[in-house]
Amino acid sequence: MAQPITCRAALMWENGADLVVETIQVAPPRAGEVRIKILASGVCHTDWSEPRNYPAGFPVILGHEGGGIVESVGEGVTNVEVGDHVIPLYIPECRDCVYCLSQKSNLCGKIRTTQGKGVMPDGTSRFSIEKDGKTVPILHFMGCSTFSEYTVCAAISVAKVPKSAPLEKVCLLGCGITTGYGAVHNTMKVECGSTAAVFGLGGVGLAAIMGLKEAGCSKIIGVDINPDKVPLAEKFGMTHFVNPKELKEGQDTVGAIAALIGDYAGAGVDYSFECIGNVNTMRQAFECVHKGWGQSCVIGVGPPGQEISTRPFQVVIGKAWRGTAFGGTRGRTQLPQYVQKYLDGTLKVDEFVTFTLPIDKVNEAFHLMHEGKALRSVVVHEHKGDEEVAAHRAQHAKK
Repeated sequence: MAQPITCRAALMWENGADLVVETIQVAPPRAGEVRIKILASGVCHTDWSEPRNYPAGFPVILGHEGGGIVESVGEGVTNVEVGDHVIPLYIPECRDCVYCLSQKSNLCGKIRTTQGKGVMPDGTSRFSIEKDGKTVPILHFMGCSTFSEYTVCAAISVAKVPKSAPLEKVCLLGCGITTGYGAVHNTMKVECGSTAAVFGLGGVGLAAIMGLKEAGCSKIIGVDINPDKVPLAEKFGMTHFVNPKELKEGQDTVGAIAALIGDYAGAGVDYSFECIGNVNTMRQAFECVHKGWGQSCVIGVGPPGQEISTRPFQVVIGKAWRGTAFGGTRGRTQLPQYVQKYLDGTLKVDEFVTFTLPIDKVNEAFHLMHEGKALRSVVVHEHKGDEEVAAHRAQHAKK
């Protein structure tokens, strides 16, 4: 029978505070749950913005782009077993709720209420810490909490992936890469020969460009205010670049994009993707699509309380606004396929990793992100003396 585990985790004690690496306790998994030994976690902007803008409470263990090895399973778990390599999912896939059964959406609603409160499906937490002689419960984050050496997830929130994949790399498929790439293929279903614009050339934007190139787009226009991002974006497949700060006199961003498509009324891209989370660029992304059939996909999550707007006539003339979460990806079903594409050399992942840091430097990873120096940082848990972890890392160090 599984026992409580004492390990290290990075905690946020109050809103906006730096994370503090503490020694915590992780309870065994209960029915329908899985306890995972996390080897690494990507550091995503959502790990910074979500607890500040939409806090469930504190203390909390952040992180939602993780890769790990199943350490123990609770009663009734059949989809994974001890020793399996997995990626935790912030959007589960139960396969029996109205959303899953529809096959029209990946927004599984099975555990949405409790996950949003920072607890497991039974309403309790598996994390705790001893402070001042008292046991203090710690909240979960997005159903993942991968900034802990060990975490507990619902079994429906775990994707089993090939053991031949390096967890320190494919952990990034737990959010950012999959979100941009999936938005192209799952949500918008972009056709070969289409034209597209991507607003924001960060990790999600580059993943969208990667998906657009794979789809066979004839023009892929990147939009960003940082020209230093151009060389890497071109390697991913960008064909044209628009810098809103360097436009011709009298030209705006929408007009600059339209001019790259054609010199006629209504010209625009077939598809656009907003990967920033800014309501102003959301409007630009919508208005730059082609009259009659253009579609725009909102990927970035805007600040609380803000609204998007456009003139009604933009909708009347046939433009459509869409949105996506996790790129419309059904995690348990599709994520193993994405990992296999990575192993086959047809999906970029390594190219997204700018820095690899120990969990003790997780705050530095956030600083690098805000300074624009990191496409993605990965923080790793050492697991000193753990032969299973050492063997996995040795296997991939040789490659």
